[in-house]
Amino acid sequence: MIWVVLALAFWAGAWATNVWLSHSVVVQSRAGRLLVPALFGVTILVVWEGLVRGLGVPGVILPPPTAIAARIGAEGPTLWADFRQTFVKGALSGYVIGCGAAFLTAIAIDRSPFLQRGLLPVGNFVAALPIVGIAPILVMWFGFDWQSKAAVVVVMVFFPVLVNTVAGLAASERMQRDLMATWGASYWQSLLKLRLPAAMPFVFNGLKIATTLALIGAIVAEFFGSPIVGMGFRITAEVGRLGLDMVWAEIAVAALAGSAFYGLVALVEKRVTFWHPSQRVRN
Repeated sequence: MIWVVLALAFWAGAWATNVWLSHSVVVQSRAGRLLVPALFGVTILVVWEGLVRGLGVPGVILPPPTAIAARIGAEGPTLWADFRQTFVKGALSGYVIGCGAAFLTAIAIDRSPFLQRGLLPVGNFVAALPIVGIAPILVMWFGFDWQSKAAVVVVMVFFPVLVNTVAGLAASERMQRDLMATWGASYWQSLLKLRLPAAMPFVFNGLKIATTLALIGAIVAEFFGSPIVGMGFRITAEVGRLGLDMVWAEIAVAALAGSAFYGLVALVEKRVTFWHPSQRVRN
């Protein structure tokens, strides 16, 4: 029971510290803004460890974070191979293909009112299809290797990026477009110099949404067939053997990879859309 008491005491101390940091000048700095969520995350891990050990929760129900960390250290080569198969081959390739195709399709829709009236409703319908329904079909079409996982990712990321890009292309003000027409700008000149820069916040919004969808789609697709490697394959295999520490190790790797991928896209967004009000740094 001492573990539970220590965990709750640590939680109370960390809560008071976070409240103090949130109301202090320290949080205004970049290091301070990172310190608050970092302390919050450490608190969750400590409370998790204390409650699991103090209440005697079996490892097949919920392993403690130390057991998960030990499994990550022991199974590094396996986790790396699974990461390469799922993220690098399946999720990343499908992300690039799907987002690139969505961007080009959005420009075609913007150019053609016929496609805007005909394709967008179909896209909304396809986007509503459950991934667990289309993943087995795509696995049967493209095989059990990474190509089928990339196909699932393409389907998942295509329409969020498409819808956001189409909305972004229409975000420029009418007066700005009329001014470009007054200067004799062609469609492509207006697109490149006015409408695409104005659409970038919308485009990156879709790209950031797609980062999480890509990894989820690749992992779920592996549930329906894959080589003997990959995050989805490892999760299903270890669940069957009650190896919950390995399952949580795969989840931790996936969460870190997804967060890093999202952060990378957000960093590129900050460099590209530095002029947008959302990117202004508070003093």
